Amino acid sequence: MIAINVGWALLFSMLASSALEETGVSRWLLPVVLLVLGAVAVVFIPELRHRRWRYDIRDDEIDIRHGTFTVRRTLIPIRRIQHVDTEAGLIQSMFDVAAVKFHTAAGASTIPAVDKGEADAIRRRVSDMTRTRDDV
Repeated sequence: MIAINVGWALLFSMLASSALEETGVSRWLLPVVLLVLGAVAVVFIPELRHRRWRYDIRDDEIDIRHGTFTVRRTLIPIRRIQHVDTEAGLIQSMFDVAAVKFHTAAGASTIPAVDKGEADAIRRRVSDMTRTRDDV
């Protein structure tokens, strides 16, 4: 998807560069700038997004924080969790990671791309915590 967007941007920039040529700006300047911006979007933004993911599992809630430029914080009360899933698609399995999904009546929240062993441990721990809260 990113490659398609970069392709469209390059096509647009080449068309726009002919109009810029009349103003004295080199016709290759705009495609080069867009190519650099595309490289930044492909290389640096995913790394930044990965670094910004945080989660904390406490006795009474799960705290999930994520976001590239704006950080979103989600608090999920343990007593509201109905069930917990772990998911690993084909590409995730190749990298030995899985996603943990917490289901509540309001919807689902996910912790993506954690180690499979850690994902299973999270699922078991939260499942045990919800069972303990229901039994009380």
